[in-house]
Amino acid sequence: MGESPPRSADAGTGGTRVTQSHDGPAGASARVAEAPVSTRTPGGAGLGGGGALPRARAFGAERAFRGLTLAAGTAVLVIIAAIAVFLIAKAVPALRANTVNFWTFEGWFPNDPEPKFGIGALAFGTVLSSVIALLLAVPVALGIALYLSHYAPRRLGTALGFLIDLLAAVPSVVFGLWGRDYFSGPVADFSAWLNTYFSWIPIFGGDGPFGASILLGSLVLAIMVLPIITSLSREVFLQTPTANEEAALALGATRWEMLRTAVLPYGRPGIIAAVMLGLGRALGETIALALTLGITFNISVNLIENGGNTIAANIANAFGEANETGRGALIASGLVLFAITLIVNITARAIIYRRREFTESAA
Repeated sequence: MGESPPRSADAGTGGTRVTQSHDGPAGASARVAEAPVSTRTPGGAGLGGGGALPRARAFGAERAFRGLTLAAGTAVLVIIAAIAVFLIAKAVPALRANTVNFWTFEGWFPNDPEPKFGIGALAFGTVLSSVIALLLAVPVALGIALYLSHYAPRRLGTALGFLIDLLAAVPSVVFGLWGRDYFSGPVADFSAWLNTYFSWIPIFGGDGPFGASILLGSLVLAIMVLPIITSLSREVFLQTPTANEEAALALGATRWEMLRTAVLPYGRPGIIAAVMLGLGRALGETIALALTLGITFNISVNLIENGGNTIAANIANAFGEANETGRGALIASGLVLFAITLIVNITARAIIYRRREFTESAA
C-alpha cells in the first residue's frame, strides 16, 4: 500500500482538511506550522490567544483622578503658605511698634500710646494647660478604648462608642459654660483641699482664691479631648490582627498580657497620632478657656490659684477692644500659635514615620 498523504494538525480531532504541502515549494508546510498564531489568524487572534492590550487613553478617568488629588494636595500647601504670609504681613507693623521684648515681657498693653506686649506668659499658659489636659485625658482614653475593643460585649461596646463619639460633637462654648457655672465649685473645693494638705508642693501653693485657674481649664480641656483620643485609639486597637492576639493567648498569656504584648505595640503609632491630634485640639481651644481661666499675664506654675491665660483665649477676649496696633499684636500671637501647632504636627508625623513596622505589619 502506498503512503497516505500528510494530514493537518486538526485531523486527529476529526478534521478533514488536508495540508497544502503539494501546492507550494518544499518546506512551506513546515513554515506555516511554525508561524506565530497572530500571523495565521485575522486580527492576531488565534486558538486560545488574545490580541494586543489596548493602548491607554490620552485622557481617562485615572488621569483625571490623579490630577484632582494632586491639585487637592497642592491646594492644602498653598493655603498653609498663604496663612503664614498673611499672619507675618499683619504682625510685622505691630512688632515694630512694640517697645518691649515680645518674647519675654509678661504683659499685654498693645493699645497704649507706647505699645507694650509679650507672648511669654500666653505661650507658657497655652502649653501648660494643654500638657496637663493630656496627662489627665490620655490614660482614661486608652482605658476606655481597650475596654470597648476587647472587654465589653459587642452591643455594649458599640453603644458606648457611639455615645463617646457624640461628645466630640458638643460645641466648646457648652463645655465652657458648664465649666464656669457648675464645675468651678467642685474644682474650687478640691483646690482648697490640695492647698491644705499639699501646699508644700509649688503647684498647689498660694493663699487663694481658688476656682478660675489652670486646673479648671485643664480639666475642661481634658474632657473635650477625651472623645477624640478614645475614638481613634479604639479604631486602632480593633485593627490588630486576630492572629497576633490568638497567638499570644495560645502561648498562655492572660488577657492583659495579650493586650500588652500584641495590641499596644501594634497600635502605638496610632496612639501617638491620636494623642497629637488631641494636643492640637487643646492648643487651639478658645471659648472654653476664655470662660474658665482667670485671665492673668504672668508665668506661674501654680495650678490652683485664680489666673492663667492662653493665646487663643486672649485673642477672643481682647479682639473686640483692640485698635489697629492691638489687632496686629493679636495676629502676632496667632502666628506663634500657628508655629507651635505646626511643630506639634511635624513632630507627630516624624515619630510615626520612624516606626515603619506599623505600615509593614498592616500591609
